[in-house]
Amino acid sequence: MSRPGLVLTLNAGSSSLKYALFGDKRIAQGKSEGVSANYDAMLDDVLKWTEEHLGGNILTGAGHRIVHGGELADPILLDDAALTRLDALAPLAPLHQPHNLAAVRALAELRPGLPQVGCFDTAFHRTMDATARRFGLPRALEDSGIRRYGFHGLSYEYISGRLREVAPAQAGGRIIIAHLGSGASLCALRDGRSIDTTMSFTPLDGLVMGTRCGALDPGVLLYLMQARGMDAVGLQDLLYDKSGLLGVSDISGDMRLLLASGDARAREAIELFVYRAAREIGALGASLGGLDGIVFTGGIGENSAVIRAAIAARMGWLGLTLDAAANGAGAIRISAADSPVWAWAIPTDEEAVIARQTRTLAG
Repeated sequence: MSRPGLVLTLNAGSSSLKYALFGDKRIAQGKSEGVSANYDAMLDDVLKWTEEHLGGNILTGAGHRIVHGGELADPILLDDAALTRLDALAPLAPLHQPHNLAAVRALAELRPGLPQVGCFDTAFHRTMDATARRFGLPRALEDSGIRRYGFHGLSYEYISGRLREVAPAQAGGRIIIAHLGSGASLCALRDGRSIDTTMSFTPLDGLVMGTRCGALDPGVLLYLMQARGMDAVGLQDLLYDKSGLLGVSDISGDMRLLLASGDARAREAIELFVYRAAREIGALGASLGGLDGIVFTGGIGENSAVIRAAIAARMGWLGLTLDAAANGAGAIRISAADSPVWAWAIPTDEEAVIARQTRTLAG
């Protein structure tokens, strides 16, 4: 009789690597820091860690979070042709895509026979209709792939499923999920399907983030190029690494540090983060034709009662009232009993989605 197989999930970033081992459920997980640009030694350590946790089982595949999948709607096996296709999308997600793919190549060198599966943050948003995907640009550009894709899809897929477990009567309604972390976005769902989202062609769009500016008048970019002499490299550094909470506060992109600071600039950055989140929630409410509930998730959304309360205070006109005690205690349901709009705080689990998708192709 064959031994049951396990799958390894990998989420590679610019300076860290998160990994977990799954059978029917999560067996173990870990995180390594200081990846830099070379994953070989770190993945060798991860594989040794994996072997220590196999417990007589076999490793049947590895699943990777890939931020940008372009037009791909389903997970795929990562062969050379797939990697070449995904390499072409790296300019659209420069903070993520090169690191995601570097980990795939490093693992292929270490375990050439191990099936690897790409799971895409963009795929969840394939249900958005043509109007929601479209920019006001010439049709030829849209036909070439310049359109709104959306991101954080693995997180949204998990929360959508989890909501059906904790609030089945409300899960099929008009819901906004607020994935708030160093990268932040919102997704409008109806019947558990994405109909609109704040990130678009790249993960730069939408909300103010840790070091990313979010939505910006494109005329600013023209001005910076024409009047300030900035080139593409300088703009990328500015927009991805020096803006957002960090740029506005001139202190940090870490919300925890800003909340603990008494500096007025920190307060101004927090106020902008909250204002922009609430404004975009209103816009997505229009996309939905009303709002039945909101879910807070991500590092800030899950853990900061202060930020949840501040955003909710701007949503009173939509019918949301929080239960201050439940919100402060970190309960799952945080809206008041008589609030017409429900609110939840639910931890996300992208790795569980990666494991499930990987098992369909390599399990």
